[in-house]
Amino acid sequence: MHLFNITNFKVDGGAMFGVIPKILWSRVYSSDENNLINLTLRSLVVETAGHVILIDTGWGDKQDEKFFRHINLHGGEGLIEGLKKKGYKPEDITDVFLTHLHADHCGGGIKRKKGRKNYELTFPDAIYHVSRTQWEWASKNNLREADSFLEENILPIGESGHLNLVEEEGELFPGFSTFFCYGHTPGLMIPIIKYMDKALVFTGDLIPTIAHIPIIWNMSYDIESLKTIEEKQRILNEALANGYIFVFQHDEHIECCNLEMTPKGIRAKEKFDLKDLLLK
Repeated sequence: MHLFNITNFKVDGGAMFGVIPKILWSRVYSSDENNLINLTLRSLVVETAGHVILIDTGWGDKQDEKFFRHINLHGGEGLIEGLKKKGYKPEDITDVFLTHLHADHCGGGIKRKKGRKNYELTFPDAIYHVSRTQWEWASKNNLREADSFLEENILPIGESGHLNLVEEEGELFPGFSTFFCYGHTPGLMIPIIKYMDKALVFTGDLIPTIAHIPIIWNMSYDIESLKTIEEKQRILNEALANGYIFVFQHDEHIECCNLEMTPKGIRAKEKFDLKDLLLK
């Protein structure tokens, strides 16, 4: 199992914390003079039963400079470069698991062909897994998410013949299960991965940073905030009861944590890097 950061990027802090006042969220997540906060874009590689699974693929690089100007991409290892550092070539990836089809999560899965007129899979031998609900939602698009669902990121996957539409929650690979969420975007898939005697939750955009663990600390990007609250309650209670470890996709400072009950509710307990967990 390997975790790496594809890139850092910046977003508006108010958008990331929704109704929570800046005087509160700024105590736990700092912003710059333009109210922008720095996020990571981590990807996780999981090997199980002959599968080499890549979770999410980052922004990619198909769009023009104008598109990326407001995102402020910086740092990180890159997608292909990050995989190479972990010992993988694109052809080694057997499965690409896309939590959802927003551009920062799926864009790197498709690249331009030489000549830049058409597109092809970045991982030519992989099956791309997307929930059916998310695929159908993203394919018809909507005004709220139009700048996140980009045709060039999505349609080539369907045309490739490598698309698997996930119909139900549960085990997708041995030791690799999913549950579905509908608050952030319909059909968001969150993976739960067994590792020895532990279980890891790649929290994705359900709980993007450690600061989003409190139940009502949620993003304004969520389509239905009340559903997000219900879904967070479900995974937080399950995680606390079973000793799950959270792996954060977007937290600039913290990769992983476990949980404890406090007078204020479920909160982070110990904070650590994934490599430290794997060494135990």
